[in-house]
Amino acid sequence: MFINFLQFLRQNGLAVSVGEWMTLMDGLARGLADCSLLGFYELCRCICIKREDHLDLYDQCFAAFFHNIEPHVSLHDDLLKWLENPIAPKELSAEDKAKFKTLDFEALKKQFEERLKEQKERHDGGSKWIGTGGTSPFGHSGYHPEGIRVGGESWNKSAVQIASQRRFQNLRHDLVLDTRQISVALRKLRKLSNDSQREELDLEKTIRKTGDNAGDISLVFRKEKRNSIKLLLLMDIGGSMTSHSFISERLFSAAYASRHFRHFKYYFFHNCPYETLFTDVALGEGIATNDVMQKLDPSWKVIVVGDAAMSPYELTMPGGSVDWYHHNEDAGIVWLRRLKEHFKRSVWLNPEPEEYWNIASNRMVRQVYPMFPLSIEGIEMAVEHLRR
Repeated sequence: MFINFLQFLRQNGLAVSVGEWMTLMDGLARGLADCSLLGFYELCRCICIKREDHLDLYDQCFAAFFHNIEPHVSLHDDLLKWLENPIAPKELSAEDKAKFKTLDFEALKKQFEERLKEQKERHDGGSKWIGTGGTSPFGHSGYHPEGIRVGGESWNKSAVQIASQRRFQNLRHDLVLDTRQISVALRKLRKLSNDSQREELDLEKTIRKTGDNAGDISLVFRKEKRNSIKLLLLMDIGGSMTSHSFISERLFSAAYASRHFRHFKYYFFHNCPYETLFTDVALGEGIATNDVMQKLDPSWKVIVVGDAAMSPYELTMPGGSVDWYHHNEDAGIVWLRRLKEHFKRSVWLNPEPEEYWNIASNRMVRQVYPMFPLSIEGIEMAVEHLRR
């Protein structure tokens, strides 16, 4: 039953196992879906979707499979504003309602796409444009026996309507997201070890030993496990990175506030790390890069954040630094290699879309550092690389 839906989910990247699907079938047999498509939608999502960043993709698959709804339609901001504050719907007689023409879905979709391209202003109470309070098949708060609701509230609250609202769009793993989700991604970097001198209660062994002693409580302790990961964050600021300051700040905040690392340090640079790593770029305060490498042993994990967009001379030539008053005796690529050779596990996160990674400076940086996009999915791939 619904086997085609299972295959459709898998084809679109949702790893639904046979075991989860059999559990779903068992739930349906027990009547847990309340014999409705809405019930099936909620039950299937509860059993088969294990990650919050897959919720939006599940909704798109559900809407597309059960109602031929396109997974995504881009609506410009002006249109959404035109649909605010709807007018009261017209009162229609039974004769008026009987005059409506029916359209197949493909024709309806084609008309909708044409209206999106042609509409230039707000419309209310009409029968053609995307508006409110009228008899058009497009819009909301009016009447039409079939159509595409845009904005407004659903009256029927069907499963397909709920799915097509894409309430979980901001949880997608391929979008640049908030501090909490970045923190969750960084948490996977942790490595627990029991080298701490503190002890904690081993609850499982305590219960087992207490049972063996016929209920006489016997406490069992073990060394406290602590995260042994040490993280160094190097961040490019200023210049072309200014437009990416929002997400860079989110990554920094997540790492700084995280309790998942045994030690955490951060420094800044502009375009390329040279002989100095800064604690305050504006004031020129920092520490010699060589001193950082002397103080931090090779077991530190390193995350470098930057768009790798600079003149190739900054990487290849002594004195090639973009700062006129700064003369670097060693080329930027030399410093990148020194850092890479000292710290055995390091990655580069780039906030620019991957289609812009083909410039000369970016290609040179990627010859030294494995580069990943600065998104939740990219951070997860980078963390996995650091854990190897």
